[in-house]
Amino acid sequence: MKIALMDSGIGLLAAAAAVRRLHPGADLVLSSDPDTMPWGNAPEKVKELALAAAEAAAAHRPDALIVACNTASVHALPALRARLEPELPVIGTVPAIKPAAATGGPVAIWATPATTGSPYQRGLIEEFAAGVTVTEVPCPGLADAVQEADEEAITRAIAAAAALTPTDVTTVVLGCTHYELVAERIRAAVQQPDAKPLVLRGSAEAVAAQALRRIRERDAVDAEDGTEASYDTEGAEGTLTVLLGGREAALPSAALAYAEGRLLAASDPLLKA
Repeated sequence: MKIALMDSGIGLLAAAAAVRRLHPGADLVLSSDPDTMPWGNAPEKVKELALAAAEAAAAHRPDALIVACNTASVHALPALRARLEPELPVIGTVPAIKPAAATGGPVAIWATPATTGSPYQRGLIEEFAAGVTVTEVPCPGLADAVQEADEEAITRAIAAAAALTPTDVTTVVLGCTHYELVAERIRAAVQQPDAKPLVLRGSAEAVAAQALRRIRERDAVDAEDGTEASYDTEGAEGTLTVLLGGREAALPSAALAYAEGRLLAASDPLLKA
């Protein structure tokens, strides 16, 4: 089994690590283009950049593609599916507002300034969180700081966002994949003394599980046609291929600052060389 993931930068590490934990034998292809990060909020530009990253990954013939980027999912998911499906299942990333709202709230949604207050996010709130107190919290600079593994900048950005977060929230939605890499630092900044443990809701585990489901559903259909696929779930860990701007490379050094990056680095042949 081979699963590709794409993002502007290292935000895809969280979902890639989730795939590795759920299916250690899966081969992974990580396609990003950090030189063009952040992708911003201009739909046509995001589509162009997302399609380039996706097609670079698709050239490695994966069984599914995870769009491990909230911005790309908002602006480019229909274009990606039109280009690649049905041959290649495409799984988008949606902020975990629905499960967060199911707890009853109050809920805070940490997201990039471009996403905060956007029609897309407001639509998800209206659809899934009606009747729940929701606070949208912009986090300027946090994704960039995580991308660079800039400890001081991460600390400042988290502190600024925590100051905008109501003290009574019970759940924080991590509305950018980069934020999942510093989830425990966010928890520490928002958790109030003597309050119940704060719940953090990311998307990595859900999209990883969805990718595996999509592959198995397709294989079930293939089995009816007599072309059943078989995947070995034991034995050697799957391989890792890293694409930066479409070119094979080692994991960026910043990735190794995070537990998810270190987990994946164990199977990076270029880091071992």
